[in-house]
Amino acid sequence: MKSIYPDLDDKAFDYFTLGLSTVKLKRKEEFNSPYSKQIKIGFIDVGLVKGYYIDKDGNEINTRFMCEGNFVADYKSFISQEPSRYYFKAIEPTTLLVFNYNHVQDCYSNFPSFQIFGRKLAESIIVKLDSRLESQHSYNAAKRYLHFINEYPNLAKRLSLEDVASYIRITRPSLSRLKNKLS
Repeated sequence: MKSIYPDLDDKAFDYFTLGLSTVKLKRKEEFNSPYSKQIKIGFIDVGLVKGYYIDKDGNEINTRFMCEGNFVADYKSFISQEPSRYYFKAIEPTTLLVFNYNHVQDCYSNFPSFQIFGRKLAESIIVKLDSRLESQHSYNAAKRYLHFINEYPNLAKRLSLEDVASYIRITRPSLSRLKNKLS
């Protein structure tokens, strides 16, 4: 939190931590129930989680990977309190610090510095999502793969080829050929 907003005051931080709980996920265990409201956000202490949805053909489409130091949430659902269509599943055993919607709203109401933290967090999320959209809509497969490697330099070894291929929207055999070509 302090890396996002170093001026977050200690009272706001201490109050926020009172609403935290720890959740441990086993490999392949889901963090949320799709098609329900996203009422909680997790901060990854240790582990790796993927966010995905199921397309009309029943395929799992990866949209994001979150590792240590990242938040796990469908922010749109969390903010709007409308149902989410996304799944969040642990790829590795994962430990999360979890907080809920009502506690965040209480922090906003009671601490102006927490409002600034919230805005700065939202801004960082928008920048990351915009980069992802640009990659998906403007780049060819090779450039999307290189963008992925640049965006997630330490994750390539922790993810399956299927997960990476789904994320950059190509087939696993195409990703294998692409990796061989770029080597």
